[in-house]
Amino acid sequence: MSDKSVPVSGRKVRIAVVGCGRISAKHFEAIKEHNDRVELVAVCDNNPDRLSRAAEKNGSRGFDDLASLLDEMELDLVVLTTPSGLHSEQTQMIAQAGCHVMTEKPMATRWKDGLRMVEACDKAGVRLFVVKQNRRNATLQLLKQAMEQKRFGRIYMVVINVFWTRPQSYYDMDAWRGTWEFDGGALMNQASHYVDLLDWLIGPLESIHAYTGTLARDIEVEDTATMNIRWRSGAMGSMNVTMLTYPKNLEGSITIIGEKGTVRVGGVAVNEIQHWEFDEPHENDGRIKEANYETTSVYGFGHPLYYDNVIKTLCGEAEAETDGREGLRSLETLIAAYLSARDGKRVSLPLEY
Repeated sequence: MSDKSVPVSGRKVRIAVVGCGRISAKHFEAIKEHNDRVELVAVCDNNPDRLSRAAEKNGSRGFDDLASLLDEMELDLVVLTTPSGLHSEQTQMIAQAGCHVMTEKPMATRWKDGLRMVEACDKAGVRLFVVKQNRRNATLQLLKQAMEQKRFGRIYMVVINVFWTRPQSYYDMDAWRGTWEFDGGALMNQASHYVDLLDWLIGPLESIHAYTGTLARDIEVEDTATMNIRWRSGAMGSMNVTMLTYPKNLEGSITIIGEKGTVRVGGVAVNEIQHWEFDEPHENDGRIKEANYETTSVYGFGHPLYYDNVIKTLCGEAEAETDGREGLRSLETLIAAYLSARDGKRVSLPLEY
C-alpha cells in the first residue's frame, strides 16, 4: 500500500464498496456522479447473488470476503455498507491494511466499538469518515447557517419527530435486521441522522431520559422510542421516533423555538422548510423556497455532496466534515438513550471523562 499520509494526486481515488445491500445503491450512484475523480475498482459481499449483480452493474471485481479484497487490491478508500455491528472489526482490518475507511451510520452499535475504530485509524495513520449525508441537505444547511449566525438568540425548545414505517417484511429481509448486535433499533438505525442533529445543530447535550418499546414488530430491538433532552445551554426538548406509522412514512421534522426566531423543517425527511420567522431579516430568507425539495426517499440527496468532501479530503483540498470523532458524538447520544431506557433513569453526558 502507498503512504496514506500523502494526498492522492494525478490519478483517480480507488474505491471498494463492502456490502451490496439496500443502502449500497446510494453509494454506487454517488461514485458514478464523481467518476472524473474516483473509480470503483471492487465490490465485496458474502451473498453470491448480490455480489454478482453489483459487480456486473458496476464493472468491478467481486470478492466474497474482506481479507481477500484487502490482500489483492491496491485501494485508497474502503466503504462499509455492511450491518452496523460489523463496522468496528472491519474498520480495524481495513486500517491495518493501510486504507482509509468510510462507514455508513451508525458507525457502531456499541460505544467501545466506536472508540476502537477511531483508535485503529489513528494508529494506522488513515482517515475514518462516518456518513452523515443529511447534513448536506439544502434545508438543513440553511438552518445550520441560521444557528451559526445566532439568529435564534437563546434556544428554548427543540422537538424532533421521526414518524416512519418499517413493516415486518423489512426486518425479515435479512437475519441481522432488528438485532442488538448487528443493527440497533429505530433510534440507532432509522433515526440515526436525526439523533445527529441534536448535537450538530443545537450543541452539547447535558442529559437524556429515554423510553423504548417493541410494540408491534417481531424483533429484538425497539420499534418506538421517545426521549427528553436537556442541553448544556439550558435548552430543553424531545425526540419521538416510531417505525409503526400507518400506512406509510409520514414525517421527519425538527422544530426550533428560540428567543428571536422559530423554525420548523418538516416533510417526510426534513425536506420542507414549513415555518421560518426571525426578528431580523437576512438575505438567506429569500432562499427558503429553492431549498425545499421533493423526495420519495428518506435518504435525501446528500450522498454525492458527502462524497465530494471525502474526495477533496483525500486529495488534500479540504478537511473532513464528519470524521470518526464526529461520528462518536451521535453514537454517544444513542448509547446514553439506551442506557437510560434500560435502567429507567436520567443519563448525563459525556459518558466518559
